Amino acid sequence: MTLNALLDSTPSNPLGRHRSIWAALHLDPILLVLLLILISGGLFVLYSGADRNLEVVKAQGIRLGVAFVVMLVFAQLDPSVFRRWAPWLYGAGIVALIAVLLVGVGAKGAQRWLAVPGLPRFQPSELMKLVVPMMAAWYLSRHFLPPRFRHVTVGLAIVLVPMVMIMQQPDLGTSLLVGMAGIFVVFFAGISWKLITAFVAMVSVSAPLMWFFVMREYQKQRVLTLLDPQSDPLGAGWNIIQSKTAIGSGGVDGKGWLQGTQSHLEFLPESHTDFIVAVLAEEFGFMGMLILMTVYFLIILRCLYIAATAQDSFSRLLAGALTMTFFIYIFVNVGMVSGLLPIVGVPLPLISYGGTSGVTLMAAFGVLMSIHTHRRMIGA
Repeated sequence: MTLNALLDSTPSNPLGRHRSIWAALHLDPILLVLLLILISGGLFVLYSGADRNLEVVKAQGIRLGVAFVVMLVFAQLDPSVFRRWAPWLYGAGIVALIAVLLVGVGAKGAQRWLAVPGLPRFQPSELMKLVVPMMAAWYLSRHFLPPRFRHVTVGLAIVLVPMVMIMQQPDLGTSLLVGMAGIFVVFFAGISWKLITAFVAMVSVSAPLMWFFVMREYQKQRVLTLLDPQSDPLGAGWNIIQSKTAIGSGGVDGKGWLQGTQSHLEFLPESHTDFIVAVLAEEFGFMGMLILMTVYFLIILRCLYIAATAQDSFSRLLAGALTMTFFIYIFVNVGMVSGLLPIVGVPLPLISYGGTSGVTLMAAFGVLMSIHTHRRMIGA
């Protein structure tokens, strides 16, 4: 019996009892505390971003409560369950995406939702953020790593099929997140730099073709607005101009909670959803942003540790991809709000108002906790 196992089995050792409690719940206490800090701070900022609308905060709290329960459920499942169900979930997801294109529910010019009798309306593309990396990890982990060219090709096909279908809805932001989640699996599998260089070259060559034959007019307008927002300051450039004004006016310490003028005087659109980071920067300044980024950094660091210490290839690939997807969420949202990237409708994770994305993210954290806690149980 190891020293850790002996300590855990000693009734008089409170540390051992705490370890046993967390192991029994299949939760990682460090990651859990960081997530609770992030969610609590998010509700605090949301109250201001929603113009002191307590109903919005209550609705978000309920949604995050549901997401927390989903995380608990996923954490209880052994990683082998995810491996075993990956092909079935992927197949069901593809069928759901086809159904969206055929009989999906439309809103604001997009057709992204399914309305199934007896179930609440949901967005299948959000679920693919979790299912696609799971399927890619399942396939690549069945072969020797690093993968051969034909295995890389199949892995990329697994990623590109749902990505293209989501682009047809159209939903460029979600399609990019789904694509990056799967591509990270392929990257972590250990592909050579020659293949990476070839992939980058292929993307570079195809970019002009996408501009003329794939991208829609509103998507082209977002790119043009990024390059010159002043070309249409009262139209397409309004959002980014007001967002940058809010961020810059916050200074070092900010104007104070509930004192932001851009959001409360309704200059800043979508202040409680995609542009909520501008509210935080205006009211809490550089220091507030530094605290937020520190919490995000610690969460990512902990998740990378979980990925690095996973016990099998499937778990390592999946955990690494889910961690980097969380990072892409942050990078894209902060980049688009600050004018460094085009506006693609990606929420700030666990801060922006919304339900489906929060549930998906918390489910991913449940998978990470499952990978970590079941590893510790096996090693005991």
